[in-house]
Amino acid sequence: MLTTVVGSYPKIPNRPRPARLRAAIARFERGEIGEDELRRVEDEVTIEVIQEQVEAGIDIVSDGQIRWEDDQTYFARRMDGFTIDGLIRYFDTNTYYRQPVVTGAVQWREPIAANDYRFAAAHSPRPVKALVTGPYTLAALSANEHYGSFGELVLALARELRQEMLSLEKAGAPIIQVSEPAILKRKEDFPLFRQALEQMMEGVAVEAHLCTWFGDIEGLFPQILELPFSTIGLDFVMGSANYEIISRAPFAKKLGLGIVDARNTRLETVEQIVERIRRVSDVVSAENLYVNPSSRLEYLPREVAEAKLKRMVEGVRQAREVLA
Repeated sequence: MLTTVVGSYPKIPNRPRPARLRAAIARFERGEIGEDELRRVEDEVTIEVIQEQVEAGIDIVSDGQIRWEDDQTYFARRMDGFTIDGLIRYFDTNTYYRQPVVTGAVQWREPIAANDYRFAAAHSPRPVKALVTGPYTLAALSANEHYGSFGELVLALARELRQEMLSLEKAGAPIIQVSEPAILKRKEDFPLFRQALEQMMEGVAVEAHLCTWFGDIEGLFPQILELPFSTIGLDFVMGSANYEIISRAPFAKKLGLGIVDARNTRLETVEQIVERIRRVSDVVSAENLYVNPSSRLEYLPREVAEAKLKRMVEGVRQAREVLA
C-alpha cells in the first residue's frame, strides 16, 4: 500500500512566504523579466513542492504541475492545430482555464512533459510520476472547429499523445498517469474512450495509471478494467458510490483510492482514513492499493494540502497495521 498524489499541488505558498511564482508570471507578462528568470522561479517552486510532499511522507510524488497553466492549455500550447481562447469554467469548480480551440490538424511536435519529469526526478529522493492529459478529456475541454466529429478529434489526439507517452517512457518515468476525468460526465462515449486509449497505449510498456475524478464509474464497471492500464484511479469522495460499484466483480487491477477530499478544507481524521481503506480491503488487497487525494490539490490552500497529505500518510501507516 503506497501513497501518492493525483497531480497538481497548490502553487501559492502560505503567508508570510511571498507568492514568488505569481509575481514572476506577472512581471514576465509586463516584460520586466525574461524567460530565463521565470524558468528559474518555476524551478525553485517545483523543488519546494516536491520537498513538501516528501516531508509529508508521500511515497510517489509529482512535480506539482508548477509549470502548467492547467491540464488542457499546457498540452494545447505545445501541439500544432490549437489556438487558445477565453476563460471557461473547469467542470463545476471555481477554477477557470483558457479553452483550447482546434483550428487545424492536431500534431505532437516534440516532448512536452519529459523535461519536467527529468527535472523533478533529479530533485526528488522519492519516485516521481509523470503526467499526461488524456485524449478524451483534452478533446472534451476544447472547442472543435476543424474535425468533422468529436470522435475524429479524440482519435487524432490519441495517436499524437502516444508519442508523448513514448517520450516519457524514454525519459525514464517509472509511472505515467493519464488524467481522464471527462469520461465520467459522458459515459455513453465509453466505446470511443476505449478505442482512443488503446491506440494511445499501443507499444507503451511503462506502468501507466488511468485517473478519473469528480464522479463515480456507474455504468463503466467492470469494462473499465479491460483498459490497458495497470492501475485505475477513482474518486471515492464525489464518487462515493464507487465503494459499492467495485464490489460487483473482481477488481483485477491496482486501485488508486481517492479518499482524501481535495476540494474541502476540512481535515479528515486518521480514523476516517483507516476506515475508508478498510472498506475496500475485501475487494482490493493492500499491496494493490495506491492511496491518494480524490483529485488534484490545487483547490486547497497550501497549508491545508500539506496537512491533508500528512494525515493521509498516517492513516495509511495505521491501516497497514490493522490489515497486517
